[in-house]
This record gives sequence, C-alpha cells and structure tokens, in this order.
Amino acid sequence: MLKQLRVDKLVNTRLFTSSTLRRGLSKSFGGYSLNSLSCKNNIFSQWRLASPSLSVAGMCTAVPVPEPTILSGEKLESDLEIKDSKVIFSAVWAKTEQKYTRRELKFPKEIIWLGGAPGSGKGTNTPFIQRVRGITSNPIVMSDLLNQQELKRIKDQGALVSDSLVLELLLNNLLKKEYQSGVIVDGFPRTKIQVEFTKMLHDKMKELRKEFLHVDDGFRRPTFRVAVLFVEEIESVARQLRRGKEAIAHNQKVMMTGLGTLKEVRPTDMNDEAARARYKIFKDHYSTLQTLREYFPFTLINATGAVSDVEQSIIREFTYQSSLELGQETFDIIQPIPLVKDVIKHARQELVKRLDNYQFRHTIVFQNVVDVIEAEFIPAIKRHAIAGIAVIRTDNVLFDDPLAVEMTIDILSERGYHVLSDCKQWDIPDHVDPATNKIICKSAKVYVFHVRFQRSTIRNLDIELMQ
Repeated sequence: MLKQLRVDKLVNTRLFTSSTLRRGLSKSFGGYSLNSLSCKNNIFSQWRLASPSLSVAGMCTAVPVPEPTILSGEKLESDLEIKDSKVIFSAVWAKTEQKYTRRELKFPKEIIWLGGAPGSGKGTNTPFIQRVRGITSNPIVMSDLLNQQELKRIKDQGALVSDSLVLELLLNNLLKKEYQSGVIVDGFPRTKIQVEFTKMLHDKMKELRKEFLHVDDGFRRPTFRVAVLFVEEIESVARQLRRGKEAIAHNQKVMMTGLGTLKEVRPTDMNDEAARARYKIFKDHYSTLQTLREYFPFTLINATGAVSDVEQSIIREFTYQSSLELGQETFDIIQPIPLVKDVIKHARQELVKRLDNYQFRHTIVFQNVVDVIEAEFIPAIKRHAIAGIAVIRTDNVLFDDPLAVEMTIDILSERGYHVLSDCKQWDIPDHVDPATNKIICKSAKVYVFHVRFQRSTIRNLDIELMQ
C-alpha cells in the first residue's frame, strides 16, 4: 500500500544532504522507508508503508507529492555562489544599503544569537530569555524565514539556499522597527561563513554608530551575545525519541476524537540513528560557534535539568551588565561610582566594626545617643507599630555633632530598623535692632529621622477577601 506524504517542519536542511545519513534514514522510520529527500519545511519525501498494521494515523499530513526534478542544464544559485564571506557580505550589504539608504540602516541594539542541541528546549526557554532581557518582539527563526514561498523552488530541487540569500533575508528582518530594542535570532550563525557574517555585521553597526553618533541617536552601541542551550548526546537522543512518541500518541487521539490540532512529528524523532546524526550536526555547528568567544559574550547554558534550574541559569547569565550594554563613553563616565553589590558586600562587618569603635573611642557620646533613642525614638516607634514607619523630629543639641547622627543610624540599623536622617534649618525673628530697626534672626534646627520597620499585621486582608 503506497502512501505519499508531505512532512512539515523537519530537521535542519544539511542533515538531509548527507549521503551517509540518506543511507541511514532509508533503513527505517517507525515502519516507513525513505525514497527521496528534499529540504526543511517543505516537500521532503515519498514514504512507503512497510507495515500496514502500524498505527501512525495523523502523524503527518497526507498529500500527493511530485518527485523533485531539476531542469536540464539549470544551475542552482547555491552552486554558482563564490564561497568567500567578504565578497558575499559586501555584495549583500551594498544591496541592502541601496534598498534602505545608509541613514535607515538601524539594526537592533541587542542581538542574541541562539543555538541549541536537539531536545534542549529552545521553544520552552526562549520566552524566558526574552523576559529576562526585556525583549518584547518575537524571535527571528531562521527556519521560518527559509520556508517562505519564494524559496520553494530552490528547496524543492534538494539544494541549499545560498549564503547570500540567507544573509539578505536576515538583514531585511533585523531592520524591521519591531526589533529595534532587541531580538533573539534562532538558528544563526551555523556555518563558518555565517560566523564571519556575524562579525562583519557587528563591525558595520559600529561604523554606522560612529558616523551618525552626533546627528541621529538611533544608531546605538551594538550588543551581540551568543547563547547555546546544551544537553549531552544521550539526553538529547532520549528527548527526541520521547518527543516523537508523545506526538504520535497525541495525533492518534486527535484523529480519533477530532479534537485538538496535530503536532509535528520529525523523522529524526522516530529513529535512534537519525537522532544521533542530528546531534552530530549540532556538535559541528557548536564547534563553529565557539570561534565567536573571542569577539562576543558567549553563554553555554546547561539545559539538562529541570525547567526551574535552567531558568535560574538564564537569570545568572543574562543579568544586566553595564560594561556590555552602555556606550563606552557613558560607561567610562559613570564607572567610578561603585556598584551597590560592592557597597553592601561587607556592610554587616563594617557596621559591627563601627559600633565597637563608638563604644571604645566615644563612650560618653555613644551612651548619650542610646539614652536619647530610648527616651525619644522608641515611644514614637511603638505608637506607629501598625504603620511600620515613624517620623521623629527633635531639636536635641546632641545631634549638632554629626557623629551622634551616624551613631543613631547605626544603632537602629543593627536593631533591624531602616533609617533616613535629615536636618531642617531656618531663620526665626529674635529681636529688632533699635539703631537700624533691622530684624535680627537666629537660626533654628530640627533633626528629622524617618524610621521604617516591619509593621504589625492586625488583619489578614487576603483571608478576609476570601471569606
């Protein structure tokens, strides 16, 4: 019984151009044998049902598919292309500049070049990376770009889309306004030439920023990051095969009940050898990506564990770093200001050191401050225990000594309070000079302490709302 099937959203194109893999895949895919192969997200093959009793209904969309053909004497674009990254990039850049004009070549401020092992959970983790980085636009998925209708002819002939066309598609999409603040690019770069493209694009963006720095703030300092979600081969293969089984079981239920939508079933999710071959392709791509380590921040995220563990790794790796994201001139100006993490790193130890020093070197003042806190501060704090904030105003001359103010803040901080202090000063009329009739004023001071602390809970509003 012959069935011709169209398979959507399969694995990377290069996987199916390997003659070795062709032989491996032809052996078996869950009872199907492979006759011919084309490219990703399009017409791939004719499958013959090796076992009519095998229940795989709904795993693919069954439609008649013609055998791919190449016209006599016709040369494919990818076959004619000169494999020189500089020549290709220069030609595509010139074409892009002519299309948009140089002043409009405003690329995203931040680009995350995302790769991942098969089964590493890119679909699951990409939205979380977006949230951590504050990226609101959808990712640019290279496999989706290569599935456009105009590329159908090339892919139907079993050829790879040329590097120049891939680059042109990428640049055109990166220039869309929706991506200006930042974007994740899924599936690029993969090849050595594409890695070179990435470096050249970064250089061009810096060149544009330098050219338009003082006339157009739309050319921001480019931030490139390379991120790879990684799982070991044994885990990757297990996840791929498990995904295939789950998808087939789901599709069987959909076909039986008519409820729900069919899930994609990749041939490599059905065969151990093909799953391993797909992982090998990832390893080859990863080796190529590693050459970018010396140019851009490179993040390798272990995606083997639970989703929550992977998310914590993403948070650690993608935390804001001013040295990477600010313009160099801006960073150089503000860099002397210490980071809060550096300020608070030893705050507790420094507090203890100061308190012991107060008691040892300024014993009398230290005791007087404690007495004033007990007499003036604590009663007010107790009265405002429900509010969790007390404002103490005092004209006690003790605080004319700045050291006493510092002691007050440190003592209350050690006790668990959060304290802000301020001094308000103004002139008030005192007397009139008889000789000049001029009003003579004297200075008045009030020291204000804002004391915050954990308030007392009288009612649990959440419980009350539920009642």
